[in-house]
Amino acid sequence: MRGEQRSGAGQPARTAPIPPGTRDVLPDEMRELREISARMRSTFEGAGYGEVHTPAVEYEEVLRRGEERAAGARYRTFDEQGEVLALRSDMTIPIARVVATRYADAEPPLRFCYFAHAWRAVERGVGEPREFLQAGLELIGAQGPQAEAEVVALTVAALDAAGLRRHRIGVGDGSLYRTLLGSFGVPEERHLPLLAALSRRDLVGLEMEVRSLERLSERERELLIGLPELRGGREVLEGAADPAAAAVEGLHALHDALEEREVADRVIFDLGLVRELGYYTGAVFEVYDPAVGFALGGGGRYDDLLGRFGRELPACGIALDVQRVHMAQAAEEALA
Repeated sequence: MRGEQRSGAGQPARTAPIPPGTRDVLPDEMRELREISARMRSTFEGAGYGEVHTPAVEYEEVLRRGEERAAGARYRTFDEQGEVLALRSDMTIPIARVVATRYADAEPPLRFCYFAHAWRAVERGVGEPREFLQAGLELIGAQGPQAEAEVVALTVAALDAAGLRRHRIGVGDGSLYRTLLGSFGVPEERHLPLLAALSRRDLVGLEMEVRSLERLSERERELLIGLPELRGGREVLEGAADPAAAAVEGLHALHDALEEREVADRVIFDLGLVRELGYYTGAVFEVYDPAVGFALGGGGRYDDLLGRFGRELPACGIALDVQRVHMAQAAEEALA
C-alpha cells in the first residue's frame, strides 16, 4: 500500500516507516511503469520531441521567478555557500530556464519531452503524493490553436500507446474566469479565494464567495456561479453568454484544429477548468479516465513564463503522472 514499507513476509515494517505521500515500488510494478514510460517515450520522440533531463534541485530564487505561489510547495535545503536549494515541483519551469540559457539562439519551435520525478509538499493525511513520476512534453515557440491541438493529440496518442482506451482531455481557458472577474470590477484581493475554490471544484464554496461580492448585478453573479457548470462538447461553447462568449473564441478555433487531427471526440470542454499554477495564460488541459476518480495530469498554454528567464516565447505543454496512468490502465483492465 502507498506510504508503507513491507517486510519480506509481506507484513508492514512498522519500525522503519517512510514519509506519508511516498511509496516503495517493487519489481513487478517497476517493470510495468518502465513499459508504460517506454511506450510514451517512443510516441513523443516519434513526433520530434527530444528528451531532456534537469537537476532534481534548483536554486530557489530561479524557481520563484517562474512561479511565486508554488514556493510554499517545495522542499528546501542549503548548499555549501548557504544558497537556498529546492526540489523541483514540476518540469516546466526548469525547461523554461534551459531554453533561455542553453537554446538562447535556437530557431523555434522547440520540442522537448521528459520523464522525471518531482516533489510537492502536502498536508498530512490528505492522501496526495509528495513524490511522483511525471511524463510530459513542451512545445515552445509555437502560437495559436494548432500548437495546442498538437499537444492534445500527442497526449491522446501517448496514452493510447500506454494501453488506455477510455481517457478524455478536459479543455478550458485559464484566463476566462480571471477576465470575467476583471470585467465585473471584482477587486484583485478577492480573486484568489474565488480561483482557489474553482480549482478545488468546490462549487458550493465558489457560490458563497460570489454571493459575498459587493456591487455585482444579479446577472453577473449568476454568470460567475453558472459558468463553471458548463461542460461538454462544442455545444458548451455555443451556449456561453456574453461577455464569456467573446472569451471562448480561442476554444472554437482549438476545436476546429482538433477536428483536423481527429481527436475532437476525446475532448470535453470545461469552462470552469483552471490550473493551480498561475503561469497559464490561455487554453488549459486536464486528463481524465472514467475508470478512476482522479486526474491523470494536466497542462496548458504559458506564453509569459519564458520571458521571466530572458527569452520571450509562447509555449504550451502537458504533464502526466505515470503512476496514475498505470492505475488507470489496471482499472480499465479490471472493468473489461
